[in-house]
Amino acid sequence: MIGTMLNNRYELLEKIGEGGMSVVYKAKCHKLNRYDAVKVLKKDYNNDVDVVEKFKREATAIANLSDNNIVNIFDVGSQDDINYIVMEYVRGKTLKQIIVENTRLSYERTIDIGVQIARALDCAHRNNIIHRDIKPQNILVTDEGVVKVTDFGIAKASSSVTITNSNKIIGSAHYLSPEQARGNFVDVRTDIYSFGIVLYEMITGKVPFDAESPVTIALKHIQDEPVPPKQLNIAIPNSLNSLILKAIQKDPNKRYQTIREMLNDLLNIRQNLDYEVKMSNSDTDYTRVMSTDDVKRKMADAADTDEDDIFDEDDDDVKTRGRKKSSGNGKKILLIAIAALFVILAGVAVGVLASGGIGSLFAGGGTGITDNMKNEEVKVPDVIGLSQDDAKDKIESKGLVYVVRDEVNSSKKKGTIIKTFPDVGTKVKKNSEVGVRVSSGPASQEVPEVKNYDLSQAETLITNSGFKVGKVEKEYSNVKENRVIRQTPNGGEEAQKGSTVDLVVSLGPKIQTTVVPNLVNMTIDAAEVKVEDAKLKIVKIPVEVNPSEEPDKVGKVFEQSIDANTKIEIGQTIKVKYGVAEKGYSAPNWENKTLASIKSQIRQYQKNGITVNIEGDTTGNAVVQSVTAPSSTLYKGDSITITAKVPDTDQNPMQEDDAE
Repeated sequence: MIGTMLNNRYELLEKIGEGGMSVVYKAKCHKLNRYDAVKVLKKDYNNDVDVVEKFKREATAIANLSDNNIVNIFDVGSQDDINYIVMEYVRGKTLKQIIVENTRLSYERTIDIGVQIARALDCAHRNNIIHRDIKPQNILVTDEGVVKVTDFGIAKASSSVTITNSNKIIGSAHYLSPEQARGNFVDVRTDIYSFGIVLYEMITGKVPFDAESPVTIALKHIQDEPVPPKQLNIAIPNSLNSLILKAIQKDPNKRYQTIREMLNDLLNIRQNLDYEVKMSNSDTDYTRVMSTDDVKRKMADAADTDEDDIFDEDDDDVKTRGRKKSSGNGKKILLIAIAALFVILAGVAVGVLASGGIGSLFAGGGTGITDNMKNEEVKVPDVIGLSQDDAKDKIESKGLVYVVRDEVNSSKKKGTIIKTFPDVGTKVKKNSEVGVRVSSGPASQEVPEVKNYDLSQAETLITNSGFKVGKVEKEYSNVKENRVIRQTPNGGEEAQKGSTVDLVVSLGPKIQTTVVPNLVNMTIDAAEVKVEDAKLKIVKIPVEVNPSEEPDKVGKVFEQSIDANTKIEIGQTIKVKYGVAEKGYSAPNWENKTLASIKSQIRQYQKNGITVNIEGDTTGNAVVQSVTAPSSTLYKGDSITITAKVPDTDQNPMQEDDAE
């Protein structure tokens, strides 16, 4: 398909995504000179009228919607055997990718993304469009953080308050509302439920209901209560926790009734984390119990339909193939009859056991049990705390029949007897059955994920989840100090309730120390090598010195910022000062020159820090008689003494010139 030109306008450049029924390409619109996304229906479905209709419905469902948080649809068409939709090209990632990359999102980011999703749904709902497949895979987030809701492929336009579905269950199992799972009427509140599940996943990093098969997940949506998100992430504000729980109520009447109402609560929480979310307290709300007919109908439907034809788990598109033809009602009736018979027999068996054992079924003579045996009584032995084998031996040694009644979770070791039926010490006739209840050990449940949590938060989360904090070890790492870096068992694994969770906590980066060397009197080059050997950094500060006064300082370190033999962290910086010889100036030869002629030279010496003293006459025509300097080379701070005298008036000027 790469390189295909659709409608003489859209050139397919590269594949950027694929779902169950379609492939998405990045395309160049040559008419408007821009990049678009083109969604192409897979050829396998071109002959399926229902699928093609659903595919085109996506374009028509949102073509007239105008909202910054909804992906724009630009065009829809067919060319040869290619059905396609042209939509806005979004540079960014899916919300699912962002959740996976970050494990879970902060409540601030969750609220920000949630507000934008809610605004998109509000626009759709106001235009009588119900999305019906809200999930993180259908939510795009641009590089600038703008949310774009997409994939309205199973959206339904509705002219009334509710819409009904066929006996197919449409949607993605992890985000399916209970009414969708039942195949019942749905309205805008189904989107609110799915949106609540998305918020739950953003803030905790996991969905509230998960299982091996989509059908089992759907049943959990109907039957199970979710773990409050705050139990999985104690950093969640109470207000956001309540908002999510209200959105995912199983009874639609207890949820938010409009997305606008939910959006207002999100905005209020963003402004005030202590905002109180009002939960539904309607007296008319009740729990719906599915009738036997409902159960039979759902079982029959499940028997007729492959799970893959019912649910779209993580694909971008929902499978909508028709249901397979039934192989006949006879098999269904037979299966139901067998199941019913099994339940009846099981009930009879329980009744028999409760009334004294199987022997009671054969009341009267001819049982093969003598009257003496019937009348002899023994006490039920104490087998509490014994293993099954030891308990069986002890019970049978009393002439009684050992029967395992059931196995239940308990704090006792697996395989330990925790109760007898009847109770220990009760007198019963020989050959009576003694039922025992066996411990299956503590119940197992999912260990909470506490990596990257502060230690105190991790301990609280572990305790609130029914576990105990085990060994807490500490080690150096690049993780922030006091944060959990490892846990055993890992988060998400199953472990017995009440068992321990061991933690490894970060001490922060390990601080390595070194000893500061003595650098004074070293040449600057040698000092630099010494500092590097000590794994320290050096800053060299040159200081001019008078080599005639301080010859030992020239080229050598005479001061360091950190004293020698001090222990400091490696990588720190030491500042050193070392001497560099000042610039020298040659002593002047001014004899027999007038002061006026050397005036500018005198000023230059003074500017360079050399003092010039004049003794005798200081008038301009005075002639220098002598110059006294400390050496032939002068430095800043040195002094020159000049002796000057005005010449006699009868002196021959030519003699002066000659003298010069």
